[in-house]
Amino acid sequence: MKRNYFCQAAIGAVCLSVMIGFGGQSSAAELRLVGSGASFPFPIYSAWFKDFSSQNEVKVDYQSKGSGAGIQDFINKTVDFAASDAAMTDAEIAKVDGGVILLPMTAGEIVLAYNLPGEPKGLRLPRDVYPDIFLGKITQWNDPRLVAANPGVALPDLPITVVHRSDASGTNFVFTRHLSAISETFKNGPGVGTTVVWPQSDKFIAAPRNDGVTATIKQTPGAIGYIEYGYAKLTRANTALLQNKAGKYIEANAESGVAALASAEFPPDLRVWVSDPAGDEAYPIATFTWMLFYKKQDAEKAAVLRKLVDYSLTKGQTIADSMGYIPLPAVVVEKIKAAAQEIQ
Repeated sequence: MKRNYFCQAAIGAVCLSVMIGFGGQSSAAELRLVGSGASFPFPIYSAWFKDFSSQNEVKVDYQSKGSGAGIQDFINKTVDFAASDAAMTDAEIAKVDGGVILLPMTAGEIVLAYNLPGEPKGLRLPRDVYPDIFLGKITQWNDPRLVAANPGVALPDLPITVVHRSDASGTNFVFTRHLSAISETFKNGPGVGTTVVWPQSDKFIAAPRNDGVTATIKQTPGAIGYIEYGYAKLTRANTALLQNKAGKYIEANAESGVAALASAEFPPDLRVWVSDPAGDEAYPIATFTWMLFYKKQDAEKAAVLRKLVDYSLTKGQTIADSMGYIPLPAVVVEKIKAAAQEIQ
């Protein structure tokens, strides 16, 4: 228990140091905005909100609780805005009087982080192998299919411990959506969701939020789990090269993320997913992540929220790559700016 606490504290300290380096000292706040939700974009949102608060007479407080909790807070109107990697469903949107604006504010990749003796780099995971790890069908690191994909890598005779999310999670939604797109068996169960039923095994363990999964992987020899690339970058976690649809083994970075999202075509409501992107250079698991706003609310707060969106789409995008996120293309930024004018 103590080890988990200290690991998570260390991750928080890294995030805090990034925020302090990017932002300045907060000014005395006259207006307070409260948000909650996705942990996937928490590091970059925290940096944005700290810097924005320091430049304006406003305090932006954001709690990283997971997408499911954020959506519920938003429906219950206990926050001024929320965030979700799964956007919102039509049924969830229908529960909010006055209408909802969903804005994709940043994008990122989901990586498979692992903890192996000797810290081997560049572990390769074929697209017919990593779904079977998360189905509990491949249980040892020296399984013949893993060994065949990694010639020259000394894979240990060690059980695989799968770390998954314990909370309702947009990261969970995006990851299971991808696995369901490439594995019919996974699609038929566990399937797609912000929460799913994972195999019942003492080698499948749960942790809350991206920081919790990251910390658990770090402290568990033989572990593998799915986290947002920014958390892996901040904590220097080892991550696997994943085989994409074109058969290439691809590392997560800004270039492979941009390639993955290049084919996204936004509908009017700005909800879009690319579950198995094509293209030789495309990383296979990438997603946009959304902020959720009320169409109708307090006029003063609405004006500040529009200003916050504009900041996030301009100055905020300049730190995306350095923090492990994908800078939004200019054409996407213009769509979001236009949609943000509906926050009134």
